[in-house]
Formats: sequence, C-alpha cells, structure tokens
Amino acid sequence: MCCGMTWKAMAGALLLTLNLILLGWGAEGQGNRHDKKEVPGSSTVYLGQNTHDWRPLIHTTVNLSQIGSIKSSFQFRTFDPEGLVFYGDTQNGDDWFVLSLKDGAPLMQINKEGVLVSVAGTPRLNDGKWHTMEVSNQGKFVILEVDGTGGLVVGMHSKQMEEVIHGKLRLSLGGMLIGKEKMIVQFNPKMDGCVRKGNWLNLTVPWVAEADELQPCYENIQPGSYFPGTGFAIFNTSDFQINEDHGVRIELWGDFSQMDGTLLSIKADGEELMFSVVADNNTKDFTFTSREEVLTMKNTFKRLQIKFQKDSLRVVKHEDESSADFSVSAGSNTSYLAAWRDGHLGIGGLLGENDDDVGSKFLTGCLEKIQVQGKDLDLDSARVKHVSVSSHSCPA
Repeated sequence: MCCGMTWKAMAGALLLTLNLILLGWGAEGQGNRHDKKEVPGSSTVYLGQNTHDWRPLIHTTVNLSQIGSIKSSFQFRTFDPEGLVFYGDTQNGDDWFVLSLKDGAPLMQINKEGVLVSVAGTPRLNDGKWHTMEVSNQGKFVILEVDGTGGLVVGMHSKQMEEVIHGKLRLSLGGMLIGKEKMIVQFNPKMDGCVRKGNWLNLTVPWVAEADELQPCYENIQPGSYFPGTGFAIFNTSDFQINEDHGVRIELWGDFSQMDGTLLSIKADGEELMFSVVADNNTKDFTFTSREEVLTMKNTFKRLQIKFQKDSLRVVKHEDESSADFSVSAGSNTSYLAAWRDGHLGIGGLLGENDDDVGSKFLTGCLEKIQVQGKDLDLDSARVKHVSVSSHSCPA
C-alpha cells in the first residue's frame, strides 16, 4: 500500500516506532530520568502491567541525530487479539507512529504532516508463540517482517527524501503520548503480551520506567485467564443482552480441583449478594450460595454452567462422560433476571457489600474459558480489572 509520506516522516514515525518497543517495565507517565528506574532495551517486559489504558509503561527521548540505523527488531508473544504494543513521535506529537494488534493481526497507524495512514494484515500473531518482528526502511518502503517473511509494506515517495532529520524522538511502550481520537482505527489498548530481546535502531540510551516493581513474563503460557489471588474483574450486568425466554447463561471451563477462591459472584445494586461460587483447594469442594441457600459438592468436573431464569437458577456440572444439575427457586425474593438487569458480575472475586469495587476471597487459578450467553468474555472489556489479572494467558 502507498501513501504520500516523506522520508522524514518515515524516519520520524517509523524509527521512533521501532525504538519505542524498547522494553522496560510498568510505568505511569513521565518524570525526571534521575528519579526513576532505568531499564535497558534488551529487557523483557510484560505489557499487561500497565494500570492505565493509554498512559505509557516506559518511555525515552533521544535526538534524531543519534539514530545510526533504520532497522529495529524484537520478539513478541501473546494470546491477546487486541492491544497496543508501542508508540513513537516527533515534533512533540505532531508526527507519530503506533503499532498494535487488531483481531490478532498487526496494525500500523502513521500520521505525518496531517496525512493519516493505516495498514493492517496477516499473519495473526496471537497464537502464544514467540515471533521475531523487524521494522526497517528499504528504499521507498517501510517493511514490517514477521519471522523472516514479509508482513506489512508501506510505500512512499517524496521530493524531500534527502532532507536531514533533526529534533527529538519520543518513544513509549504499552501506551501513547497523544489522544486516542487522533487514530483512524480505534482499538482497546490493553495488551496481555510480552516483548523481549529488543534491538532498537542501535541505540544504547536507557528507558525510564516509573513502576517500582517489574512484573515478569511467565516462561510458558497457555490460553485462559489467570487470577493470582490478589484481584478480580467486574462487569455491569446491563452490558449483556438478556433473553426473557431463555434467561442468562454463564459457562466456565478449567481444572477446578486446582483452584481456590471465588470463581464468580453476582449482586444487584443495593441488595445482598445474589449468587456466588467458591472453590476450596484444601477440601476440593465447591460451595454454591444463592441468597439463603448453600450447597456443597466435590469439584471433580471441568466445566460449569449456570443458567439464570426468571424464578429460578440451574447449575450444571459436566464431568468426562456425564453431567449433574440442581435448581434453586427465587421464592419470594426479587427474580433472578430482575436482579441481573441492574447489577454487577464479579469474575475471580466476591463482590463487596457496599456496591464498591474492593472485593474479597479472590481466586487463585486459571479459568481456561469464560462465556456469557455463548460468547467468549474478554476481561479487558471489564468495567474494573485488577492489574494482577491476566486476561488471555495462564502460566503453563
């Protein structure tokens, strides 16, 4: 694909882009380099450590005259289909470059002198494997290669290609320094992924990380959502479509015998907890609490289905070749569907009594799959998600 961009644009946008990926560890905002933690560009960084949707994890600023190469490479791994990888700009944000994933495929967005360009394409990268990515400028083309083969190509031609590059280049990882409304293609910036072994335009300048603790990447991962026992995710129940005839169906998959803590809880605003499921790793029991009723059973199953209807709820547990179920009536209480319309769904924790986001009895374990109404639930879309929760990967 082609666009009317200058070499300066390329170098300014792309070069800064490549550099940008320079790894580091979680950070929030910018500050005095001498007051913050410095990390080398070859570090391994977990992008999911970011506590703010768009604010950078790490950042650096260099003179464009320091850039001695027009090629950068790094390794990237994720199961997450969507999120921000890195950003770079010149002219204090007037010209910029963003690399992200959208539907699992790489997406480059570039702005140069008011001209916006967006390029996306295969291959899909959210397969949980390490991929070597290289961004370079070859003549009139900017090329993103994946594992040694061509990925995305942007062609450009300008009379100003011999223009000397000058000024500052700002780079950031896991966040941006411009408003999201400036992009052509909008996306959710949260990325459960890792970057390592970066070689950024042959630059040796350190990056600044503002977080005191650097969260490592797991050596091996598998698909799922991981809860380390320190937080959970909260959804507004009004975000889900309700079918009056068929009710609401929630399904969970995983090795429940290895879990400990609250798998899910549901609570209507201003009312007591409506329903919760808690696993006990010591007794290998599951406790289902529906208002005043409590039922305990052994957690030998791999799949759990909970169906809320107007006047009752039904729980079905699936084992290898069989299933068992039980039902609970709403009785004189508010119907389950009425409570579902205006409340909260907690995944991985027990919702608080005062309609706050504090929670308790957090889950430790991996939920291999979570579905609501037959559709996969992306924890990145939660109203609140604790930074410790991995939305798309579990340690293998």
